[in-house]
Amino acid sequence: MAQTLKTDLLIAGGGLAGGLIALALRARRPDVTLTIVEAGEALGGNHIWSFFDSDIAETERGLIAPLICHHWDGNEVRFPGHARSLHGAYNSIESGRFNQVVRAALPAEAIVTGRIKALDAQSATLSDGTRIEAGGVIDARGVGDFAMLELGWQKFLGQLLRLEAPHGLTRPVIMDAAVDQGDGYRFVYLLPFGPNAVFVEDTYYSTTSDLDADELRDRIARYAAEQGWTIATIEREEQAALPIAMGGNFDALWPVRDRVPRVGMAAGLFQPMTGYSLPDAVRTAALIADLPDLSSRALQHALRPYARKAWEQRGFYRLLARMLFRAADPPARYRLLERFYRLDEGLIGRFYAGRSTWTDKARILIGKPPVPLRRALGAIREDR
Repeated sequence: MAQTLKTDLLIAGGGLAGGLIALALRARRPDVTLTIVEAGEALGGNHIWSFFDSDIAETERGLIAPLICHHWDGNEVRFPGHARSLHGAYNSIESGRFNQVVRAALPAEAIVTGRIKALDAQSATLSDGTRIEAGGVIDARGVGDFAMLELGWQKFLGQLLRLEAPHGLTRPVIMDAAVDQGDGYRFVYLLPFGPNAVFVEDTYYSTTSDLDADELRDRIARYAAEQGWTIATIEREEQAALPIAMGGNFDALWPVRDRVPRVGMAAGLFQPMTGYSLPDAVRTAALIADLPDLSSRALQHALRPYARKAWEQRGFYRLLARMLFRAADPPARYRLLERFYRLDEGLIGRFYAGRSTWTDKARILIGKPPVPLRRALGAIREDR
């Protein structure tokens, strides 16, 4: 016989956004009973999230600190005509740690494994018939229907390689774009997790979301060989396609008639040019934990305007995405990023955090663009 459960707050989805909300509420509102429903066995799935220190406000560091597995005091980038070491501290979170920390913070009964068949502002019904009733509901299930948005995609496959000898890296390489560009902007991302362990991710920007995993595995193997590395074992692998927003209407993404509060990617809370969502997930979790009323109505009144404002403020990043995909010929797209990485480090940090100032924006656009001028002007005029 199907059971009915009751909770103050139901979080649909145990990924990054949902798990951070749970951690923030346990820390700031321990009186609130909450339930996370996650389809997978592990919260956070199989993923590595990374961020710069400058992405997270000092007041919110305590939320993210227990999740950090790796920390470096700097990072570097490589392009065909330019390489640079930067001072910005960098951090990585592995999903195994995320799963462990969130589960340790919650009572066992607060985490329900199951698939959601139906979700509304007061309840969820699972595929096994279980019904969970709640005063407040948050949809944190990740990417939703993005058909109404104009998108490109950042696609990647990453492998954690155990090498037979030390790799020699002392800090992350955020972008090694001194590689074959193929049909679009491509770079290799490197995270040294130990003297003989390195996470290698082959990433490229594309107009479609489909991903050829075998091709990317071959690329990683070739890249490792080119570095003189001999692979002993491949310890983990992940792949994904992140949306890069070139345009779209927020009211189509989150219609007013949809009364289920949202967070994360489905709320448009990601940096449009990078698909980067961790800073938004941290900020949103802190916002929710400070709300006096966690009913669905109150959450909707807080979250939808918050997400809409963020979308409106990020038109500049959608412009840059259009310039990358439309104004630049595919083999030359790297030039936009190569030029960008010659700019001030503070500007670069604010860009990744989604907090570019008007001065930053002017500095990024000023001068002769590394793309055909007529195409650049066409990209500036568009934002549907």
